[in-house]
Amino acid sequence: MEDGIDREKDACSRTCGNVGVPSEDELRALRAMRSIKERVRDIRARLSELSSVAGSEKSGERESLEKELEKLRSEWEIQERERKRAAHVRMVLLGHEAAQ
Repeated sequence: MEDGIDREKDACSRTCGNVGVPSEDELRALRAMRSIKERVRDIRARLSELSSVAGSEKSGERESLEKELEKLRSEWEIQERERKRAAHVRMVLLGHEAAQ
């Protein structure tokens, strides 16, 4: 019985390969999301500074920061979709989900 299990494991290692968890694509998306999060924190800190000090706001700086936040939200959504896609691909390779 144990010999059958060993053969099964060996067959799987040859056909499945070495699937990393998380995959490289997932890691790439997660790194991008981490970078976006850091940039959002910086912008929010700057917006907080602008709100706390009346009259110190440069013309249009607040609007510019708000636009940058919107852009970062869009980038976040793109990376989140990419992360989910990569996770699905990994789960299909591992046999945990059906291919679509």
